[in-house]
Amino acid sequence: MTPHGADRRAAGPAGQEPAADKFDPRAAAFFDVDNTVMIGASIFHFAKGMAARDLFSWRDLLRFTARQARLRVSGENSTDMHSTRESALAFVAGKRMAEIVALGEEIYDEEMADRIWSGTEALARRHLDAGQRVWLVTATPVELATIIAQRLGLTGALGTVAEAVDGVYTGRLVGDVLHGEAKAAAVRALAVRDDLDLDRCSAYSDSINDLPMLSLVGRPVAVNPDSALQAEARRRGWEIRDFRTGRKAARIGIPAALGLGAAAGGVAAGIATHRAARGGRFAPAIGAFTFATRATRRVLVRA
Repeated sequence: MTPHGADRRAAGPAGQEPAADKFDPRAAAFFDVDNTVMIGASIFHFAKGMAARDLFSWRDLLRFTARQARLRVSGENSTDMHSTRESALAFVAGKRMAEIVALGEEIYDEEMADRIWSGTEALARRHLDAGQRVWLVTATPVELATIIAQRLGLTGALGTVAEAVDGVYTGRLVGDVLHGEAKAAAVRALAVRDDLDLDRCSAYSDSINDLPMLSLVGRPVAVNPDSALQAEARRRGWEIRDFRTGRKAARIGIPAALGLGAAAGGVAAGIATHRAARGGRFAPAIGAFTFATRATRRVLVRA
């Protein structure tokens, strides 16, 4: 098996490999992205940037955000994850890969750079300084994950692969969403390809859904853990790092949903207000606010 995205994406920016005399060829660190490396969902920030450029419907953004909140509260399964990620990729259908990558770089600088957890970035830097390779492993599309890895000076990224024909996206996925057991399988494949000793490797995640990946390595670390992962990490004696301020890890579920709902309302109302201001109409902004409020209520009722 070829690791998701490793065969068609550059490993990372030139000059970022540790010095040869320090390099440990059999050790690596694997980091989840959403809520581990970055505050919130990277694909949501990307979609928000696309919506601001009128390349993604604000109604679609609201639906996607509400679904993300619902998954965060009630848990994820492979069917939900696949349909959510596939719907998130559908809007790139017909667009060229080079165009989306260029937009992704712009959006990272505008929307994501300030949302990187400095504590997690410092952990990744320690691995690099120790001569270890550092990979992002995420359900996020591999192009976006690769941009994040490059911006942070990491080795590379494994992510969900969007189908492209002649450099143009079809809007469909290639294989499975890189989630749960699929993440663990991708890490195993990378370990075989690069002759890594998983007992000498580390893995970092916030989610109980990444238990398969965390269980593979000699040093699993729960970062900003959800309540289920926090309990499991304590039971197994795993290290826990929490960089969140002003809230308890055990309370992360409901506040996360509330935050996503509020973000959805803010984004939709902002986009609608901007468009209304240009056209001299205010009804769209009112409709956006009403739609966002109802979406948030539905999420919380289901929770």
